[in-house]
Amino acid sequence: MAGPEQVKLLSGGNPQIPKGYGPEPVARYIAAMPGWKQGVGRRIDDIVTAALPEVEKAVKWNSPFYGVERDLWFLSFHCFTKYVKVTFFRGSSLDPMPPGTSKYPEVRYLDIRDGDDFEAQFADWVGQAARLPGEKM
Repeated sequence: MAGPEQVKLLSGGNPQIPKGYGPEPVARYIAAMPGWKQGVGRRIDDIVTAALPEVEKAVKWNSPFYGVERDLWFLSFHCFTKYVKVTFFRGSSLDPMPPGTSKYPEVRYLDIRDGDDFEAQFADWVGQAARLPGEKM
């Protein structure tokens, strides 16, 4: 397994990780996240895994994906220069809805910046999102 120093960082510091299923590619992605974003990635992964110990994980399009069933995803995230963007694929069904809108009516986003206290609301959204139909990708 390549260490984070061997992973190319794309625009905004997003790690370029080969597509793959399971916890290993997601762990590689998180290990390669730059600076404070790595802590956010670990918290996201810890919260999802605690809520759903059997969660399906994958890296696709240089982003970690999480689902209740393989290839049916409820959440992903991606590094940008100043924040980590979490995508809830059925976010318009969450209560309250995540604040970021999308051109796709069901998709909602949460942008997490350095120092944001996001864990409690995020954990609640993960529980809700995992009960909704996943998005095939």
